[in-house]
Amino acid sequence: MSVPQVRRAVAALRGHAGRVNCVRWVRRRDGGELLEFKLCEIFSCVQLVKSIPLKGHTEAVFAVDAVCQSDEPDFNVLIASAASDSTVRIWSRHGSEAKCIEILQFGNGFVMDVCLSFLPGSDVPILACGGDDCKISLFIQQNGQFQKVLILPGHEDWIRGVEWAVCGEDLFLASCAQDCLIRIWKVCTKLKQLPETEDDSIKLKENIFTVKVSLESVLAGHENWVYAVHWQPSFSKDGSIQQPMRILSASMDKTVIIWEPDKESGVWLEQVRVGEVGGNTLGFFDCQFSPDGSMIIAHAFHGALHLWKQATINKKEWTPEVVISGHFNSVEDVKWDPEGEFVISVGFDQTTRLFAPWKRKEETEVTWHEIARPQVHGYDLRCLAMIGRFEFVSGADEKVLRVFRAPKNFIENFSNVTGIFYLYNKSSYFPFFLVCSLANEVLILIGDMAVQPDEDEESFNTISNQYPEIYFQPLILTEPPPEDHLLQNTLWPEIQKLYGHGYEIFCVACNNSNTLLASACKASKKEHAAIILWSTSSWKKLQSLSFHNLTVTQLAFSPDDSFLLAVSRDRNWSLWRRENSSESGPVFTCCAYTDKNTAVHSRIIWSCDWTPDSKYFITGSRDKKVIIWGQCDLSVITEGNGLDSIKPCSTVLDAGDSVTAVGISRVLTPDGRYIVAVGLESGKIILYTWKQSGKEPTLADWTTGVEIDNSQSHALAVKRLCWRHHAGRAGHNDENSSKWLQLASCGADHCVKIFNVNRFAL
Repeated sequence: MSVPQVRRAVAALRGHAGRVNCVRWVRRRDGGELLEFKLCEIFSCVQLVKSIPLKGHTEAVFAVDAVCQSDEPDFNVLIASAASDSTVRIWSRHGSEAKCIEILQFGNGFVMDVCLSFLPGSDVPILACGGDDCKISLFIQQNGQFQKVLILPGHEDWIRGVEWAVCGEDLFLASCAQDCLIRIWKVCTKLKQLPETEDDSIKLKENIFTVKVSLESVLAGHENWVYAVHWQPSFSKDGSIQQPMRILSASMDKTVIIWEPDKESGVWLEQVRVGEVGGNTLGFFDCQFSPDGSMIIAHAFHGALHLWKQATINKKEWTPEVVISGHFNSVEDVKWDPEGEFVISVGFDQTTRLFAPWKRKEETEVTWHEIARPQVHGYDLRCLAMIGRFEFVSGADEKVLRVFRAPKNFIENFSNVTGIFYLYNKSSYFPFFLVCSLANEVLILIGDMAVQPDEDEESFNTISNQYPEIYFQPLILTEPPPEDHLLQNTLWPEIQKLYGHGYEIFCVACNNSNTLLASACKASKKEHAAIILWSTSSWKKLQSLSFHNLTVTQLAFSPDDSFLLAVSRDRNWSLWRRENSSESGPVFTCCAYTDKNTAVHSRIIWSCDWTPDSKYFITGSRDKKVIIWGQCDLSVITEGNGLDSIKPCSTVLDAGDSVTAVGISRVLTPDGRYIVAVGLESGKIILYTWKQSGKEPTLADWTTGVEIDNSQSHALAVKRLCWRHHAGRAGHNDENSSKWLQLASCGADHCVKIFNVNRFAL
């Protein structure tokens, strides 16, 4: 089985309602794997991909394993699951039916990991359970029931992982624990019954063979808890070894080790050690070999995947590889850059991440990767707004807004990875082309101007000027960086802090001319729910807009920058119009709003957005309603007639679930209809088209375009929807770019998703 060069997410398997704690492939009896796997989650349920929920545990399920008992098309699967209810349940699945056949009780103890296999040369299942009592319990199925036949002591702390491997007539068990050690046990079977005086043997009279367990080796090399141990999948159907026996282990000491027995002495030795040095991570939770053993992948404490590949010539050399990555907690906000070439997201994992498309020279497919982690915070991040090219402001569960600007090293690396080149300047970034002349000069062409680059110009705002060299290495990249580089070398300098709010920042927005910021914080009183306007040139506070009584949940400037829209937990929206600028800056006045007498929404309004012509705005609420408001010309609104002139222009759209995010594309359908994306608390995303039909709303004004399939939508609540500002797909050179739109979404399921939308099909 070859490993594909293009690594991307191919599907999302939905079905669980809580955090998934464990993933396992169903193994065949010959050691291979089936293209089906099962998950265990915090809601006390084990579920197969084919939607067969196995319910019975009363507490969180955190370990599961399974083996196939036959190779028939309608195969039997034996499943073992461990939960914090101090039980291990044995399940039997035949075809589309599954049931619990046995419950193993462990008193007040907990089983941390389970693994199933078969005794060599037989169809007798054997189960290993590693627990918090520092012991491994072995169970063998006899007469349809699992019986505890042996306890393996030796570890001095909780056992975190156990895994079987079959080698000829021998069965090996690897175990790891919080005592920093790995133990290898050997199970030998004989086809004759030994005398009953041997107390350390397992006797199965009905099968006429005996099993004996001995300690093969103790591997000491890790300096912290060992969380996972796995054998390389290298055994064929006849039991012969295709590759040398190898073990992979992952530890909280930030390393992953490959162990292999010495060819001459047979002593297990450390062969390869990879991992992290320094940084702010806390080690690895799990690891796996690729099928051919040429690659290893590890799952870090901070949610990242690390991938290493074995060198072709020097087998001892393993180099980091590009891998998909993302947030490891709820993603609260996502924004496109003004040119639509990348997205930036923030989340409760206290990081800001930048994702961009990457197209390898030898591949035709474009994949998205994290290429920078501009901000690592000490608070949960909630919102962000782009301020022009490579500059953003973020808000977190603190009272401060923070402004960041990309360093020169990032601009260079972004150009290398994406193929889009920029001229670095103190105040802005311009796309440019390099032209070589016969005079041996290099000219930078910007529009109609040609200038010579100044080699002596002092670099501006580089990270190396702000961080010691030991922490930052300005590396030149030609592909998306690995996790260790993301953690240490891709931070952006913070150029400003904005003080003024009394509580945690909740939302922020920037106008389209990048001159104004609007922000709001959590509030339970009117005085704290005020919206603050900031100047992006002086970073001074310009105005405080007071109207709402509770937290303002989202802010949105109209595309023409004439209006500011705010929606709130108090179930109302407010519309602010920009008046003539004063000496201290622009002045906004409230020109329209809803109150308890005029409100249509009956629950929290979570989201809002504008149509590209600034004529209408949309609101989405927990009451499942989506409404488009406005009139033909908002410029005629005055403070006196605003309440009467701003009315629903659409019928009330019932989305069927709480609406948590809405977004309107700036590109219309070919027949001139607005394209509206609606995100729900269930994780679904539905695309509608809307066009005002006459003076009064009619049932025909909304048209359902497409409901994104469950396998592609979010598993939990959609937090934000953001359309790319213009047609086309980032990273593609489409001949017919007007055909495609791109929609970015983020959700509580830790995911950022980019959807390609064919606007001609809506």
